[in-house]
Amino acid sequence: MGDLNEEETGREPLKPKDAASHLLDECRMVLPGIQALFGFQLIAFFNQGFAGKLSPAEQALHLGATVAVAVAAGLVMTPASLHRQAEPMAVSRRFIATASAFLLASMVPLSLGICTDVYLVSHMVLKDTPSALAIAGGLFLFLALFWLVFPRVWRRD
Repeated sequence: MGDLNEEETGREPLKPKDAASHLLDECRMVLPGIQALFGFQLIAFFNQGFAGKLSPAEQALHLGATVAVAVAAGLVMTPASLHRQAEPMAVSRRFIATASAFLLASMVPLSLGICTDVYLVSHMVLKDTPSALAIAGGLFLFLALFWLVFPRVWRRD
């Protein structure tokens, strides 16, 4: 297939400055959700029922989920830090590619953290490991489909 022009695709290319602005806005949109989830995860550690309702292994799983969400927050905040320190007065295509990679990379630990906590909650409510695993696994597939697969299919069209 030949290259399609702007009129045929309905897309117009962004200038690097505008692309960077959009990218940083996307990071700002994702971050409050991550922060809220992280806050709820931390509250659980200080809840009186935490030690009583979760086995030591489940407590370790929750700790792992909390660390995964913290890693996701760090990855989402890295583009702003990178821009401020490396290119405060300019925007390069290298910055856009690197910052995009950090934002996309954050989706992996974020989905793992969310799904691990959904497993723990499902297990507490249902008292059934296979069902809890099915719920968490289904959620992981859902997130992978909409966060990773769907955008790549969309890009091809």
